Amino acid sequence: MSEGEKEFKINRSEEEWRELLGEESYRIARQCGTEPPFTGKYYDHHEDGVYVCVACGADLFDATTKYESGTGWPSFYDAVDEQRVATREDRSAGMVRTEILCARCGAHLGHVFEDGPEPTGKRFCVNSASLDFRPRDEE
Repeated sequence: MSEGEKEFKINRSEEEWRELLGEESYRIARQCGTEPPFTGKYYDHHEDGVYVCVACGADLFDATTKYESGTGWPSFYDAVDEQRVATREDRSAGMVRTEILCARCGAHLGHVFEDGPEPTGKRFCVNSASLDFRPRDEE
């Protein structure tokens, strides 16, 4: 299986995804869209908890790894577990980037860059529409 042909644990029809996610989250999570910077509900969000996949609820990013990157999208320097986030090369928009996806259901999350803070040096730049948030006291 090639890098771009991941086997995901949750598979639904596109009709089922559209009904489950709603228009904006479907456009971003299933059609690899992006939201305009500084518009997503989590870019300036500072509560303690875990950011989960909007499509399947998998834990993806802990609030303790979130930081202000200045990009206008929620940014994290690490995933909850490296096995929770899959990657593949993205050559859209005239650039070469590394796309990040939920390893459980294949939802498009955003991109990861190598210009983040220590200790990882990574910047997981994520669309708010690909995430839900679970406060720590609800875990």
